[in-house]
Amino acid sequence: MGVEIAAQVAVRRLKERQETFATAESLTGGLVAATVVDIEGVSAVYRGGFVVYATDLKHSLTGVPQQLLAERGPVDPDVAKALAEGARQRCGADWGVATTGVAGPDAQGGKPVGRVYVAAAGPTGAQVRELTLEGDRAAIRAESVTRVLLLLADCLKEAPARV
Repeated sequence: MGVEIAAQVAVRRLKERQETFATAESLTGGLVAATVVDIEGVSAVYRGGFVVYATDLKHSLTGVPQQLLAERGPVDPDVAKALAEGARQRCGADWGVATTGVAGPDAQGGKPVGRVYVAAAGPTGAQVRELTLEGDRAAIRAESVTRVLLLLADCLKEAPARV
């Protein structure tokens, strides 16, 4: 599934549920936000987001625990989860999504190029997916956007609707 379709599915499901979402992006640097704002009518469901490329901003802007970042570094499944939860809480959204990983050209903190974590957090909890992606920086970042939007769409399909 292409990124445009993944974005449209996620936005359609959010509209059907009358719920909102927010983003916290590291390796994608705002590409998730840029992708969804291309969809007509997305303002009904997209609250906003954070581009937290620097590790210290992950803590100060989205509330990722400093100790977690110090112990495991920014490319970690629990960091992805905390980013998604932070976006959700700090933007007052029903759902939060997040991306973190290594786009290359070099490994980072012992994590190989292509190691990516995407997360979605909602009213009943969070899901994180570990990805091993191939390609150059642009390809890894683009596929990360598609995968986080697919994760959100899947979570929306599985989650009970609000009362």
